[in-house]
Amino acid sequence: MAGNGYNCPVMRRFATCALAALLLASCSKNIENKDAVRQGVVDHLKARKNLDLDLSSMQLEVTSVIFRDKEADATVSFVPKGAAPSQGMSMKYTLVREGGSWKVKQKSETTNNPHSGGAVTNPHEGGMGTVPPPGTGGGAELPPGHPPMPSTGGGKK
Repeated sequence: MAGNGYNCPVMRRFATCALAALLLASCSKNIENKDAVRQGVVDHLKARKNLDLDLSSMQLEVTSVIFRDKEADATVSFVPKGAAPSQGMSMKYTLVREGGSWKVKQKSETTNNPHSGGAVTNPHEGGMGTVPPPGTGGGAELPPGHPPMPSTGGGKK
């Protein structure tokens, strides 16, 4: 029975290591939540060098999200801090799971919108809607008392 004296501590160590590995594997990061999707959208917007958007002055909230396999469809509301929710806007994004995080799909990767008859366009690359610049006849009116905005070149003159 000399073998039992040696094998018992070895088996305990093996069992302990196997249990630890199992626990670590079961604690893998679950990213199917609104916070992880929000972070993916924020990372995407911060990476856009040509986008003049001050995220620190915005309240950004994922209002809805649908998870499908390795993709997520999210609606994100943008409201200026201190403003009424009616003064904000909503954008739709399709995100793809990459490792332990979500990444916004680029325009060429998104599907067509059946209501527009064409490819999805969005100034944020990845959303499913467009927002016309103020003063271009797109219905975006300034609030009462707001100073006039300079023309962006896209409106009628």
